[in-house]
Amino acid sequence: MKSITTLLFTLILLATATSTFAQTNANSGISSGPVYQPFLKEVADDVSADRLEEDIRTLAGFRNRHTLSDTTSDTYGIGAARRWIKKEFEAISEACGGCLEVFYVSGEVGGTNRIPDPVNIVNVVAVQRGTADPSRVIMMTGDIDSRASDVMDAEIDSPGANDNASGMAGVIEAARVLSQHEFPGTIVYAGLSGEEQGLFGGEILADYAIENGWRIKGVLNNDMIGNIEGVNGVINNTTARVFSEGTRANETEREARIRRFTGGEVDSPSRNLARYIHTMGHQYIDNLDVMMIYRLDRFGRGGHHRPFNEAGFPAVRIMETNENYVRQHQDIRVEDGIEYGDVIEGVNFDYAAKLTALNVVTMGSMAMAPAPPVGVGIDGAVQPSTTLSWDALNPEQNPQLEGYKVYWRLTTSPVWTNARPTGNVTEYTLENIVIDNYYFGVASVSEDGYESPVVFPGPAGSFGE
Repeated sequence: MKSITTLLFTLILLATATSTFAQTNANSGISSGPVYQPFLKEVADDVSADRLEEDIRTLAGFRNRHTLSDTTSDTYGIGAARRWIKKEFEAISEACGGCLEVFYVSGEVGGTNRIPDPVNIVNVVAVQRGTADPSRVIMMTGDIDSRASDVMDAEIDSPGANDNASGMAGVIEAARVLSQHEFPGTIVYAGLSGEEQGLFGGEILADYAIENGWRIKGVLNNDMIGNIEGVNGVINNTTARVFSEGTRANETEREARIRRFTGGEVDSPSRNLARYIHTMGHQYIDNLDVMMIYRLDRFGRGGHHRPFNEAGFPAVRIMETNENYVRQHQDIRVEDGIEYGDVIEGVNFDYAAKLTALNVVTMGSMAMAPAPPVGVGIDGAVQPSTTLSWDALNPEQNPQLEGYKVYWRLTTSPVWTNARPTGNVTEYTLENIVIDNYYFGVASVSEDGYESPVVFPGPAGSFGE
């Protein structure tokens, strides 16, 4: 009896301590992540697995979307596929009263190991212009092209149902959902070509973005979002992976020296974009755990977010957790009782809908929020407190801005754990929080509570102007 009484007393003390701690945090202005937005849950629920299935079947039905395949047929090859994608974007635009600008962005590539003769690499792009800041861009991409076992075989059937009709269909579905709403920032939906032959479509579109003054704050590259049966025997539809670079690809030697002494190895804009996606998944996507992978891409492999990283833009890869290599880059065949090939039977459409919805809420939130803060700096060496500073955002581009929020976390924490709103100021001091013990950042916040990704101080974390 005595032991039970002691146990109950201990539990009461723990509960009281927990309650007191929570109240102390609340009184000190500490909060967790962005406030819940019913609108984002609404658009997440608008994603249709049935529409995704229809589009994936259509793309796989072109039989071969190899970069070097036929471009003249209306029913076969990459030419037919990209014309169909363009027509889908145009139909979506018509349904929203012309809200999308739909066009091709192309460039000639040749003289490489995988494209020996000159070929026109053609991307399909749909732009939903922001109402307040049209040059600020959040982009979702998927690959149009496919391949079989021999990367140079442009004749054999390679339906690419999961790799990457799933990602391309996700882009189209995201356009269907988000085009029904207006946003202060611009959303771009893009189908990229030439991925399997050398990531050329992404390189071409990144160059176009720079030439046209796009201020890209995030690229969500979706490459294989429909498979739930791993080659390792795992069947799981409750997790997804987000790959992101730890340090910026275009970091200068001077910036690297600064980072060595101030930190930022795990706080590139791409990494903080990944943290943002992780938060969105936790808040709005039922039964989905977003795994942040601290690596540019899968071991020794590449994806179409990389050319955007190399151009200096925040970009990540979103994909399934469990890959199946017998369904990936394989000729369609049966060998030793194993069915090879990237065919429609290997795609789980409900799972593809989950990952598409993850993109939809991320882009919707970022496009609703003000731009990420710029000019973020930090001071606090040999002091008991830490001061963060930043430049005021352009009020014409950010009429929804209410203020900012400073974040901090232990240096070993993968996610931001503490936050405090600052109001509409450009400097804020965290009293008695020592700079040496934490990583810090700043987010901008709208009047409705939409937040930008967190920006780590200095060049290591900058999302650009």
